[in-house]
Amino acid sequence: MRSFDYVSPRRVEEVLVLLAAEDGQARPLAGGTDLVPLLKADLLRPQRLVNIKALPDLAGILYDATLGLYLGALTPLAAIERSEVIKRHYPILAEAVAVAATPQLRNMATVGGNLLQRSRCWYFRNPRLSCWLKGGDTCPLRDGESQFGAILGGGPCYSAHPSDLAPALLALEAEVTVRNRSGERTISLPDLFALPADDRRAETILAPDELVLAVRVPPAPPGTRSTYLKAMDRKVWAFALVGVGAVLRLDGRRVAHARLALSGVAPIPWRAREAEEVLVGAEVSDALFARAADAALAAAEPLARNGYKLPLARALIRRALAALAAE
Repeated sequence: MRSFDYVSPRRVEEVLVLLAAEDGQARPLAGGTDLVPLLKADLLRPQRLVNIKALPDLAGILYDATLGLYLGALTPLAAIERSEVIKRHYPILAEAVAVAATPQLRNMATVGGNLLQRSRCWYFRNPRLSCWLKGGDTCPLRDGESQFGAILGGGPCYSAHPSDLAPALLALEAEVTVRNRSGERTISLPDLFALPADDRRAETILAPDELVLAVRVPPAPPGTRSTYLKAMDRKVWAFALVGVGAVLRLDGRRVAHARLALSGVAPIPWRAREAEEVLVGAEVSDALFARAADAALAAAEPLARNGYKLPLARALIRRALAALAAE
């Protein structure tokens, strides 16, 4: 690990000054569950770490039936897992974080850090290997050990996004509030995440001097049901091979509202809009859920070693939708 300056400001305004002053060479430090491993692997070389863990007003869970849910950026994942109000109104969030990482990591990892975590691809994480996402010419995963790679949205990067919380929030149509010295802005989650491109080799559009302040989730209308299912290569404490976040609201036996988001299948959390279009207005049935699963994966292009993700994703989508319809 290379040397760096370490500062602990007491106000958000001080943090923003420090992030702007270093011209992209300063990094905010919260739980550190992703940042510290990146530093140790020499994949990040900041000149300064800005400790934000003790900042007031950036942690906490607030709920209002009219305004919805507020999650401070420094809220630990474990707090979401334990929250009774989240279990009651947004069960998809409690279920998603309950299967994320280990209990120790959930105590440390924060909402903001989880959304901004980098790829867990072993080519990206290995400092001795070149990869497109960290400045190389090609993606070695595409023709290499691709069993954990993307089947949707791949190219030039084929890694799969690791977050469980992000697709759950995506299905809930959440938005994030971010701020820099120029002001504050609100970004919907579909706009925050963007497939990496040549001029932006990252999974989000966040600028280096912007700080995530909070996540806001709109109120769930009466009758809204939600769940998160995850398949792992071991029983617990692993990243998703495939994860499915589903939100459903019925009018009788017909689907009035549907949102479906996937993890583990694309370089970013993947909104399955084609599946949602199949679902809305149709009468619930196993056949409908099968058609929705097929629509969600119609554009999939598996790599040499990850074709198993197609039937796995189809099965999880059908299972999640059937469970919500049966509630």
